[in-house]
Parts: sequence; structure tokens; C-alpha cells
Amino acid sequence: MTVVFDIGAVLIDFDWDAFVGSMFDAETAAAVTRAMWRNPDWTELDKGILRDEEILRLFIAKEPRYEKEIRHTFSRLADCPRKKEGTVRLIDRLRAAGHKVYFLSNFFEYLMHVAPDVLDFTAHMDGGIFSCFVHEIKPRPAIFNMLCEKYGFRPSDAVFIDDSERNVEGAEACGFRTIHYTGQDFDRLYDEINALSVQR
Repeated sequence: MTVVFDIGAVLIDFDWDAFVGSMFDAETAAAVTRAMWRNPDWTELDKGILRDEEILRLFIAKEPRYEKEIRHTFSRLADCPRKKEGTVRLIDRLRAAGHKVYFLSNFFEYLMHVAPDVLDFTAHMDGGIFSCFVHEIKPRPAIFNMLCEKYGFRPSDAVFIDDSERNVEGAEACGFRTIHYTGQDFDRLYDEINALSVQR
């Protein structure tokens, strides 16, 4: 069976609230979050079309009084993602069991440059797609179709795992079986994936 993983908050930890909260008081953190992480323009980062400074201007336009803090937060983005214990073991277990393992992630290029080590686990996978390189994002059907076409598998032969309900629903609409990741430990997740493979 083919197993497709989201990355952020599944295979790595990405706790935005803790990250911003460690730098600012609650009011400032809330404003920075509105301007960046909770801003629909964040998707422009993941699409990889606009330059970093253009994205920053969109963020600042949302909360212009906090320009300094927004720029500081952007400069510190490398501190947000964290490696997750057990990721490589999970991938290796799945591949040893005969599954192909891929990633499909809304991820932006700047973060790859400033925090490359958190993506080390991808060397253990069979491949994948980062949104910023194809200028498409989940949950749009196009990016799911790109992955299937690139690696030659059918959605009905795959399971997709993501922490976002919208992305899970998008995958289901494309014909994938899905698991909504809600923080379950990787041993349980491994069992859930194998249970779906038995149901083929």
C-alpha cells in the first residue's frame, strides 16, 4: 500500500502558539498570530510564488503597528519546527512492511533554508511533493493528482495522514483513504495504517 504523510504537526512538531508566546506578551503574540499564521495570506508562502519581502508586506498590512515584531518573528521561523522522536522509526517500519511512503506538504522554501535539519527524515522516504515547488496547496485536488501522477499510484490504493480536517476532506474527495492525525502515538498510527491496508 502507499502511505502519504503531511509533515507539519504530524512528522515534525510545529507549535506556533508556543513559539510566538515565548517571544512576546499575550497581546502582541495574538496580533502577530493574526498577521501571520491566522492570515489567509500565509498560503502565499506555501505556494512559493511571491518573494519573502512581498509576503512580509502582506503580513504587516494586517497589523501595521506590529511591523517590528512581525519581522522579528519571520527572522526567527527556524526556531518553530522541531524534530519529532520516532518519525524515522515509523517510516522505516512502514517501508520494511512493504509500503511505499511519501510526503505531501504545504511547506515554504524559506523554512527549508533556515531549518533544513528538521526535514532529514525525508531521506528515508520514497519521495514526495512540497507545495512551494509546484505552486499548489492542499486541499486543492491538483496537488493530490500531481503526487499520484509523479509516483504512479491510484488514490484508492493509498492512505493519506494529515492533522488538518480540511486536507483530510480534500484527500477523501480525491479518492484516498484517510487518517485524521490528532496526536496519537506512532505505534498506534502504525497499527491504524496497517488496519486500512488489510481492508483493501
